[in-house]
Amino acid sequence: MSLTLADILALPGLESLRLRAGAAMQSNPVRWPYVAENSSIAEWIMGGELVFVTGINHPRSEENLLLLVRQAHQRVAAGLVILTGPEYIKQIPQSVIDTAQHLGVPLIEQPYSLKMVLVTQAIGTALVQAQMLGRSRQHLLEQLLEGDVQSLDLLLQRAHSLGLPLATSRQVALFKLEGSERLIEAFGADQAERTLQSSRERLQRALQQRLEALGQALSPVCQGEHWIVLLAASEQQNRQVMVALIEELNPELAPLRLYLGLSTTGHGPERFAHGLHEARQALIAAQSFPERLGVCSFNELGAIELLGAIRDRSVLDKFVDKVLGPIISDDNRHDPVLMPTLEAWFHECGNLALAAQRLGVHRNTMSYRTQRIETLTGSSFTNPHDRLNISIALLIWRLSSSRPARSTA
Repeated sequence: MSLTLADILALPGLESLRLRAGAAMQSNPVRWPYVAENSSIAEWIMGGELVFVTGINHPRSEENLLLLVRQAHQRVAAGLVILTGPEYIKQIPQSVIDTAQHLGVPLIEQPYSLKMVLVTQAIGTALVQAQMLGRSRQHLLEQLLEGDVQSLDLLLQRAHSLGLPLATSRQVALFKLEGSERLIEAFGADQAERTLQSSRERLQRALQQRLEALGQALSPVCQGEHWIVLLAASEQQNRQVMVALIEELNPELAPLRLYLGLSTTGHGPERFAHGLHEARQALIAAQSFPERLGVCSFNELGAIELLGAIRDRSVLDKFVDKVLGPIISDDNRHDPVLMPTLEAWFHECGNLALAAQRLGVHRNTMSYRTQRIETLTGSSFTNPHDRLNISIALLIWRLSSSRPARSTA
């Protein structure tokens, strides 16, 4: 459970806080209060902070306040609180309010008569309480998602006491934010960490907003680079909302990328673990097949569902090595062209001209490569049994967790 701006504005003793802009973003989760002492906040916050601006230790001109609003937006701060009174910041300029409203930055006015020590104490206490409740809720949901259930009745009783609505059947959505290593390559370790934190806050905030719009969805369970969401609405509506979320966020999160796997619907608490298993299989497919655009539902897996039922990974690896081993080895020794050729050939249903166009090569080159594949593997594309074996082996190869997703586009 997260403490939101709306929660803070409703705290006893803080009634004089006034929301001046960004009312639509009151559901922003607050990670911690931060009092800004410098002219800039960009290098001091990492996302989710409620930033307090006093003007006591640094003059706050209209230009500086506009800068802080823009930096709060850039760094995904939960909101900006500006203290006003006769001595330092007499009033908030209208341009600052308008900019905050335009950027979707919640802007709160706090009178100097309301002592900071009372504000930070109230927020700190509420944060600790929210974090304790949130940890209790997450631990209970993790027990159900991991299948660690000794007494379902006792867990449901505890869920009721924690305010967790578990009576509704759920669909499990599993998100993965991938690409942190690319951040380090692009920005270096320190900047990469700040960017990653801001990206996680942006995702958390956007997820919370979509879940509130869907209704009766439980707060996300965050596990490293994964977010698990238990959705209550219809499968079609869930997919539409979640796909829209990914399409909106991916350009903002680049070079990070968000992937999503969805389970089937109708999972009660006793089947949350099964639903998570389905969502994991769908997520692997979403990452492995670029044509799925980063989203896959379990009911779309087809033969992948059968492969996922094989628990002994070595059986699958041996099959791939038997069928595709010679061309994988050839690609490792030379330019890696045969496996992409194979992928393109199957993607275009054996149409050499279209496969050649997909790879940007001449049709004769495509024909030569397919003949070489047949020679190396001892298989024939005209033999239905050989085509089936190659197709299944290629499917397993693409699903390999040790190999990054490839595109034949």
